[in-house]
Amino acid sequence: GKRIHVYVDETRPLLQGARLTAWELQQAGIPATLICDNMAALVMRQGKIGMVVTGADRIAANGDSANKIGTYGVAVLAKAHGIPFYIAAPFSTFDFRLATGAEIPIEERAAAEITEGFGRRTAPTGISVYNPAFDVTPAELIAGIITERGVLRGPFGDSLRAYRKAIRAAT
Repeated sequence: GKRIHVYVDETRPLLQGARLTAWELQQAGIPATLICDNMAALVMRQGKIGMVVTGADRIAANGDSANKIGTYGVAVLAKAHGIPFYIAAPFSTFDFRLATGAEIPIEERAAAEITEGFGRRTAPTGISVYNPAFDVTPAELIAGIITERGVLRGPFGDSLRAYRKAIRAAT
């Protein structure tokens, strides 16, 4: 019943936010505005953002969360602007074998994703490229983790252990 408006980062270099998130929000009838990734700080400073919610590809036992590249930067910006930063993720995202996010393997993607965006060369031939697919947001930047069983709060070690126990008891 809340009236929300979502600002969607385009999510470079593969534009998942523009191609997927924006489409999903439209399908759900949720008002949304697409922005370039590097506009996040400006819209935060302008007071247009009340909270940040992102997904996660993997969450360590201490709450450190890996997600698409750029998520860590958005979390730092949110902290600087006093905006709560949340992760939304199902139980299957948690990897309790990993103590911290430092143990999460980070895939490096093909250089062409940056130098030849969607098949068109946009960078000089031979330029060196660094293209990690994910980054890790430290738990201390996360206000809460939204799960199918409610919102987990820090310290995440305790709340994640209780969450894991509740999920196991239910299955």
